Amino acid sequence: MTVLPILYQDEHIVAINKPAGMLVHRSWLDKHESVFVMQTLRDQIGQLVYPVHRLDRPTSGVLLMALDSQTAHTLSLQFERHDVQKTYWAVLRGHLPECGRIDYPLKPRLDKIADKFASSEKPAQDAITDYRCLATTEQPFVSCQRFLTSRYSLGQLTPITGRKHQLRRHMKHIFHPIVGDTTYGDKVQNRAITANLGVQRLLLHARTLSFEHPISGNQMCITAPIDEQFGQVMERFGWRQWR
Repeated sequence: MTVLPILYQDEHIVAINKPAGMLVHRSWLDKHESVFVMQTLRDQIGQLVYPVHRLDRPTSGVLLMALDSQTAHTLSLQFERHDVQKTYWAVLRGHLPECGRIDYPLKPRLDKIADKFASSEKPAQDAITDYRCLATTEQPFVSCQRFLTSRYSLGQLTPITGRKHQLRRHMKHIFHPIVGDTTYGDKVQNRAITANLGVQRLLLHARTLSFEHPISGNQMCITAPIDEQFGQVMERFGWRQWR
């Protein structure tokens, strides 16, 4: 039985460290999946949970749930007003600049099944991401014929807006795709990481979530530890101080 790591819980909210590869809720887009965060957490704590935001299936990290519908509504409004601050850690191809902002509008990504009847002519939406380089490394991984080594960065990413796949698309846009991203990433670099480290997951982790407690009004900041595979990469790359 899957046991989800609980980072914080009181009578109104619960925050977990979502494992990479786990769907938040049941989806008819993946009919063969049988394990979901919402059902697992409900069974684990013995009460209903209400989602207020989401993480993509391959992303790990802080996921917040409400324990009643009114609290869920209050928290959802915070997310809609962009009053919630999220930071992510990502392993990126190449050496990222020290810091910067990506202000690059994104056209909505439509799913072939779920968005079958949606208009494909929707204009691009504002999308902003701030980034900071935490650490860099150069490894003896041959990922192409031109170079005998490969460069990587540990980046802290802060989405100011919340578009679908925003971080993954923005990092691709500035030519520093997230390692392990099979949709927007560098397939050659992904294979190099798998061959040398045995790691196949998307190296994107929701590190912190800051928000106002919906009942007490206290400012909350919840931090999620990285998992074993992410930690394995950081250890190999000499980024132990960030663990």
